[in-house]
Amino acid sequence: MSAGPALPFKISVLVFMHDDAGRLLLIQRTKAPNLGCWSPPGGKLETATGESPFECAVREVAEETGATITASDLHLFGMISEKGYEGQSHWLMFLFDCRKPVNGVPPTIDEGHFGFFAREEISKIQIPASDLTLIWPVWDEHRRGFIAYRAECHPGQPFRMIVEETQRHPNLD
Repeated sequence: MSAGPALPFKISVLVFMHDDAGRLLLIQRTKAPNLGCWSPPGGKLETATGESPFECAVREVAEETGATITASDLHLFGMISEKGYEGQSHWLMFLFDCRKPVNGVPPTIDEGHFGFFAREEISKIQIPASDLTLIWPVWDEHRRGFIAYRAECHPGQPFRMIVEETQRHPNLD
């Protein structure tokens, strides 16, 4: 097993939020990574302050959407180690499902503008190629359970997903 290239390692969260109708809130990013693409709100952990993934998710939701949530509104359903993303960095990502609905489209921020999408619309809008393979199918199948996996994302090679732990909730809606 190859260790892969020495790249910066970044830690981040994605928070899957929805409205009362079940539509998902996404932001069309105006900054890298994923410039121009739609993705769930989220961002990088403040590692210098010892911020936990839950604290980061609460902070990022407030900063990006203006919504007030608490750690108890969140369900951690995924932990992904992406190796070699866009040949630029390695990522450790924590995926959260937010149980508290958000109503109304948040105002545009420096990082992008927001929109609500039904799940079936997401494959028809501009999303990162890796999300189509490595994020959305995981949300579909594990958002009420848990999955930990590593993803090989090296440029010029197909995405490879290696599941390290999984627990599927029996009543996934």
